[in-house]
Amino acid sequence: MGGFAASAFVNGYEFTQGTGYRLPEYPFREPPELTSGERKRHPIVIVGGGMSGLTLACALAKFGVAAVVLDEDNTVGVKGAASRGICYTQKSLEIFRRLGIFERIAAKGIQWSVGRTFAGHDEVYSFDLRQQGAFNLSEQPPFINIQQFYVEGYLVERIAELGHADIRWRNRVVGFVQDEEKATLTVDTPAGQYMLEAEHVIDATGSHSPFRKWVDIGVTSRRGDDRWCIADVRFKTLPPAERHTWIEAPFNENRAVWQHLMGDNVWRIDWQMAPDSDPAAVSREEVVRERLARQFGPDTEVEIVWVGPYAYKSECVHGLRHGRLFLMGDAVKLMSPFGARGGNSGIADADNLAWKLAAVVRGRAAPSLLDTYDEERLEAAQQNVHVTNRTSRFLRPTSNGEKLFRAAAISLARRHPFARQLVNTGRMAVANTYTRSSICDETGGTNVQNVAFEWADGARGTLADLLAWADGRMLLLVFGELSRGDARRLSALSEAAPLVAVQAVAPRQRASAKEHVADPHGHLREACRVFGHRWALVRPDSYLAATGEDIDGALIHALGRALGADLEATA
Repeated sequence: MGGFAASAFVNGYEFTQGTGYRLPEYPFREPPELTSGERKRHPIVIVGGGMSGLTLACALAKFGVAAVVLDEDNTVGVKGAASRGICYTQKSLEIFRRLGIFERIAAKGIQWSVGRTFAGHDEVYSFDLRQQGAFNLSEQPPFINIQQFYVEGYLVERIAELGHADIRWRNRVVGFVQDEEKATLTVDTPAGQYMLEAEHVIDATGSHSPFRKWVDIGVTSRRGDDRWCIADVRFKTLPPAERHTWIEAPFNENRAVWQHLMGDNVWRIDWQMAPDSDPAAVSREEVVRERLARQFGPDTEVEIVWVGPYAYKSECVHGLRHGRLFLMGDAVKLMSPFGARGGNSGIADADNLAWKLAAVVRGRAAPSLLDTYDEERLEAAQQNVHVTNRTSRFLRPTSNGEKLFRAAAISLARRHPFARQLVNTGRMAVANTYTRSSICDETGGTNVQNVAFEWADGARGTLADLLAWADGRMLLLVFGELSRGDARRLSALSEAAPLVAVQAVAPRQRASAKEHVADPHGHLREACRVFGHRWALVRPDSYLAATGEDIDGALIHALGRALGADLEATA
């Protein structure tokens, strides 16, 4: 009973100070394998109850697919840690809308779209994401700022509401082996050790993944000397609810500073420190108060909720699938936080894998469909690491060339609008495009935003509602009027395949399909990028699989390809 060790501090959190956050604690319950002595086999076991693991468990539960979640701690977030991930992108918010927790996030978090970038005392760049075409169609805002543990807590609540997932707190995986028939996990708990078997194992254990060593997974890694101090603070007088970034902050020895508002009127302030900074020294509360006084004025009244040091490294595994094991979230990649690509890409990992696991487990797709998780999300991980590495080099240039480029970009941006795009304080995360996917054709691989339409009775709906109605099946949107022959073919195809077909009609067009909606403003058509084409095949993760013109063999081929049938035929 006494052999179960508490979770260790990671990432320098032992140097933290402040009043801290109160995190929920979940009870340990003795696993049935311990009480019965029987080794059970489960279809899906998720190791790690952080953001990506809980998102996957919730998405599977929404599809009615059972999973076991093993987490070594008894809470969300990280004990002794800060707000951690705070910026949730539109794509992540659309995923949370489908999972049923977006309203909770919106009620607690802070919506923002305006960002301002300063060099010294000069504002050199600003943007409003609401005015950009990539963001303005969706029913979800471009970003919401909220502490990560809140989102994880909402996921735990939602999983309890949905059922299907067995979350086992204080269950630490200490061993893993696999063969052609199964995977076997050895699990340590306060009540003793047990073993369980799984058909599919998902590693969502984060940056200190033990599975990488157990399976000997190749990793490309790079560590720099960029050092930061992070503080979560409450102000008596609130600054504006915008994202403010200083490339060269005069109040921080001309180093970078980030300023964000989160939930509970808590502000996240990130200060770039000298490369040789002592993490304990820069995190002392009196030092942080001096820093805040220089930034906001000597009379500023603040409560320090949390303060601690931060350093990052860049790394990416060489593959996301290894037999029965799938890696996701920070077990796949690590990157600098600039552009909010870390946690959001882990959420997208979960969304991508969930529908594919559900389709295979429910017998709707070929097992080879699971290989495309590696294809699509490895490309996304590599792209995100590349983008954030470029930002890191701009904010912490090391070579003479990088220093010269940065100085020139800042100087030009002060005077010329064209140069503002050269000022790289973080290319904000968007849904990655899949260019290597074997289940998308050349017109697919892009995200379809959660746009609004009207149901046949005039009520308002969104794409998320159609995807929920499809319940893990492919969604076929057919635009414009249909002939009787086309209507019959769509009906027959929907009965024979895991497909829901819906006609989307513009004003003054006639609805002839049984299932139809109105697209009065053309938002569905625009979101699907159906210009000159007639139909769009949308996957359960709201990605476009293909578009086409006729209801014929090309559509059937696209559907089979999207479900992995082409891969199975050529295996």
